[in-house]
Amino acid sequence: QVQLVESGGGLVQAGGSLRLSCAASGRTVSTYHMGWFRQAPGKEREFVAAISWSGGTTKYADSVKGRFTISRDKAKNTVYLQMNSLKPEHTAVYYCAADQKSLYGSSWRPDYWGQWGQGTQVTVSS
Repeated sequence: QVQLVESGGGLVQAGGSLRLSCAASGRTVSTYHMGWFRQAPGKEREFVAAISWSGGTTKYADSVKGRFTISRDKAKNTVYLQMNSLKPEHTAVYYCAADQKSLYGSSWRPDYWGQWGQGTQVTVSS
């Protein structure tokens, strides 16, 4: 198992940027694929982006392509989500997730992922 701690959330004006971080710890953390999900009030948790354990494969929800970028620093066991040109509809709690199952499976499903962080709030004001 791995432990995940998100940070970097906050309040930003529309059009601004934020970079979220997810620090992972655990004996086998380098073998885990990592993902970001978000959950807005009254809505279901939805997939945002994912990155393979090597960093060589990334996946994005269509709604964030070209706007958000996922990356990982293997030396620091940290995954990042760079969010640009933010809009009020991006307001949500953002969660980091980890699992060893292939990203080519149903990785867009929250129940596909076994490990979760506590989440970090992102609020975009208009």
